[in-house]
Amino acid sequence: MLLVAAMVVSLCASAQFQEGKGYLGASLTGLDLHYNGQDGFNVGIEGKAGYFPWDNIMVLASFDAVHDGSKTVADHITVGVGGRYYITQNGLYLGAGVKLLHANHSYNDLMPGAEVGYAFFINRSVTIEPALYYDQSFKKSDYSTVGLKVGLGIYLFDD
Repeated sequence: MLLVAAMVVSLCASAQFQEGKGYLGASLTGLDLHYNGQDGFNVGIEGKAGYFPWDNIMVLASFDAVHDGSKTVADHITVGVGGRYYITQNGLYLGAGVKLLHANHSYNDLMPGAEVGYAFFINRSVTIEPALYYDQSFKKSDYSTVGLKVGLGIYLFDD
């Protein structure tokens, strides 16, 4: 039964990563869990928008805010650009990008990163997207971040 379900999901996902498609995604508070040597445990929210200029390749823009329990509303704010390569038509992807991080008006950091994730299709265009990621800090090694995030994605179609 699970094998049949996996085959159906794979077949339904086959047209999702085609050239000219759009993408919107979000990781919600409490689902972006990560750890780094500077902050300890964090929660955050992230928004993304993307476009497929070629089959299986998506370019992305992102914005996120992270709160670590201190008195400020958003302790880290980042903007970034990146991309994803969908390895197989069933949703497995590799991502890479770079973020500009602004933290508590005290420092800025340029952080290249990588992620590996999977787009589980709930229906024709909505996905649940778990991903493991790593962001490397140029400012200080304690700011480098390893994390797990679970997001929601919407693949936009022009038909």
